[in-house]
Formats: sequence, structure tokens, C-alpha cells
Amino acid sequence: MAPSVATLALSNTSTALKSPRDQTTDQNVSSVPRLLHHSHVTTEFDPLRFEAAASLQLKLPLDKHYSDAETDVRLIASPYNDIPHLLNIAALETQDRLFALALAYLKPIRDDYATAEYTESFNWTEVFDLLKAFSQAEDHTWTSQSYYVVIFRSKLLPDIDSDRLYELDAHSHQEAIASGGIWRTRNDARLGGRGPWHAQARAAAAVMYQQIVFTTYRLHIHDGVQYWKLSDWKEDA
Repeated sequence: MAPSVATLALSNTSTALKSPRDQTTDQNVSSVPRLLHHSHVTTEFDPLRFEAAASLQLKLPLDKHYSDAETDVRLIASPYNDIPHLLNIAALETQDRLFALALAYLKPIRDDYATAEYTESFNWTEVFDLLKAFSQAEDHTWTSQSYYVVIFRSKLLPDIDSDRLYELDAHSHQEAIASGGIWRTRNDARLGGRGPWHAQARAAAAVMYQQIVFTTYRLHIHDGVQYWKLSDWKEDA
């Protein structure tokens, strides 16, 4: 199978319902680290998918002053580097924001990541070391928290309509971001996947894919980011 890099969808139900991403307050923005504006980062898929190119947004040079036009609070959180797909970190709760920033560094570390064990396919050690460092930098004590993870592995049929596949994927991602962006529960995922483009994508699966395998997990990050665990998702966990 040859899937795209599996992504931890980023959304908090309370944030999605109570704090629309385009209506953040000046107070929220002022308390959130500024990012290099997304226009300074590549729009090419491969660097964003496989080389953690989004992490460049967190690497503002210390010797250069950037204007508001050159910085932002919107993070590249997918291979799509344009405004409808960006994640507004100022609208997230502290831990979700810190985790989103750490995930900007996520990338595969082996060529067979598409079929290999998920926990061994990505630079998780680096991601969680960064999460701990980001927490400490903000004088934040990380408290135990879980996230809902969907691993999507698929094999496309030959001679599919690539333009249509791109359209379905891009618009579905916009719907997921609009719903809130970090998933903590299965219900968060349902909210993110109930839009019309998701419905079209599900309907097109039979003519697009030879095989699709969905696996759902609970990613639990323990107090102080001392350790983390990936286990089968159970509603009563």
C-alpha cells in the first residue's frame, strides 16, 4: 500500500464551537508566539509531507526584525500551504497549540513508512522532545492528555482522475480545519468529517481506491511529557 503520510488531525471541540479561527482577540494573538509567514515557506507537497518544511515557520532569525506582514499565527498543518488550510494556533488551548507546533517537525524516517509499524516510521522522539521543550519555554506544566489518531493507508486504482482526487482531498482538509483542527475524541473526528466534501470523498472511494485501511488509536501523552503511548481507541479508556 502507498498512503500519504498519516496526520494527527488538530482540533478541539470547545475551540471549534466557541472560538472561530478568524475571530481571535488581540489578547490571544499577543500571548502566542509569532510564526514566519506561510508565504516564506514552499508550497511543494513533497517537502511539506516528507521533510517537515512547515517547521521553518518556527525558525525566525534572531538578527532580523520581521513586520506583522511577514509573521502570522497561522501554521502550515498539512501539505497544503494556503490560507484555507492553515491552522490558527491563537484559537487553540495551550496544550493543543504546543502539540501542533511540535507536530510541525513530524516526518517519516524510513523509506517503507507506508507499510511499516506506525510508531517506528516517524521521528516521534524528536517531536515529543520538542513538545517538552516548548512547554518548558512557556513555563507550562504539561498535564496528561489524549488525542484521537486516524491512520489511513490505501492503494489507488490505476488511471484514476488525479485532479479529482486532489480536489476531494483539498476541500475535505479545509472542512476538517474549519471544524476546529485537533482531535481529542471520536466525536471531534465526526465533526471534522461531516461536511459535503467528505461525503463526496467517501462516495468516490469505490472508483478511486483498490484498498483502504482505517485504524484508530489513542495517543496518550503523560504528565510532563515523560512518556507517551499509542493504543487502540476505546471510548471508555
